[in-house]
Amino acid sequence: MKTLYLDCGMGAAGDMLAAALLELMPDREAFAKRFREAGIPGVELQIEKSEKCGITGTHVKMLVQGEEEVSEDAHGEHDHEHDHDHEHGHEHGHDHHHVHRSMREIEHIVNELKLDTQIKKDVMAIYRLIAEAESKVHGKEVTEIHFHEVGAMDAIADITAVCMLMCEIVPDEVIASPVATGYGAVRCAHGMLSVPAPATALLLQGIPVYAGKIEAELCTPTGAALLKYFVKRFEQMPLLTIEKTGYGMGKKDFARANCVRAILGKTADSEDQVVELSCNVDDMTGEEIGFAMERLFEAGALEVYTVPVYMKKNRPGTLIRVLVSPEKKEQIVRAMFQHTSTIGIRENRLNRYVLDRHITEVETEDGIIRRKEVSGYGVRRAKWEYDDIARIAAEKGCSIRETEKRL
Repeated sequence: MKTLYLDCGMGAAGDMLAAALLELMPDREAFAKRFREAGIPGVELQIEKSEKCGITGTHVKMLVQGEEEVSEDAHGEHDHEHDHDHEHGHEHGHDHHHVHRSMREIEHIVNELKLDTQIKKDVMAIYRLIAEAESKVHGKEVTEIHFHEVGAMDAIADITAVCMLMCEIVPDEVIASPVATGYGAVRCAHGMLSVPAPATALLLQGIPVYAGKIEAELCTPTGAALLKYFVKRFEQMPLLTIEKTGYGMGKKDFARANCVRAILGKTADSEDQVVELSCNVDDMTGEEIGFAMERLFEAGALEVYTVPVYMKKNRPGTLIRVLVSPEKKEQIVRAMFQHTSTIGIRENRLNRYVLDRHITEVETEDGIIRRKEVSGYGVRRAKWEYDDIARIAAEKGCSIRETEKRL
């Protein structure tokens, strides 16, 4: 499986994510040409080499009408409350810009871009995430939210670049590390705000985050929205065969390299990975456990089994263990809490080796019988489907073994 892993140990910002993904491209100049041809009004993409803590990477600069948006955040991105506020005509030292753009105007700009429809949909979906977060923070409808002109165009450029790059890389799965937010305070039009800024905190809901050791704003609203939209899950890097690595650099220098690292590689296919969920119970009857097992299979479990155990205070109990594919993990967790008395569930991610298998239908004097056939790793074997054999055995009044011998 083609997997993209994003290391967000120094947070995430739109320009840094774009730069990290750009480093994975075989021809950066060709991409820059395609980006220019998209036709974002007044925006120029500049690609620069950058070095942080001895690591060489790429910094992308989005110039809007020949200038770069200035911000107080650690990465130099524009995203402090997304430079919006329809009550104020300026922010972040751009007092000479009094033009603000509404969401309707931004949608019109995006719809006019010379890009595939899906990319435009992705761009607007991400921008809406930001606008919705801003509207909740300020208690206004999304239609009332206005974005500072330079900041809005800069954000459109960053988001568009990331969406274009994702479309070209086409990962089967995007995984990210827990996100460092930084700590301290950041200045915006409304005064000093704690890090993460309110809109960023809303966008990061449901995502594992930590402050880290850098006193600065490391994760911006644009970075948070991009992660929320593209990343399937947040965890430490899985077993991965690395093919390419890219470093997207921020502006400022810290004791740790100020960058997002993008790693492109291959993981085992999802059907070769399983999640093991387990819990111990000592207050469920056999009937209740049997009922729970049936519900877990209905919810999509690959396997459910129990093991007798002794628990604290020498109480006999039952270990309930469930194997499930990664994409169905959440629904199994909900089912376990609903149908068992546990208050905690343990998780392990396992790699497994499986044989290729398929079912054939064999015509016999007793009718069509299904046969499971498996092969791989130098092994080939077959087995009759139990339900079909049991049906014939019941009809003939003989044993399972006798029925199989007749076939």
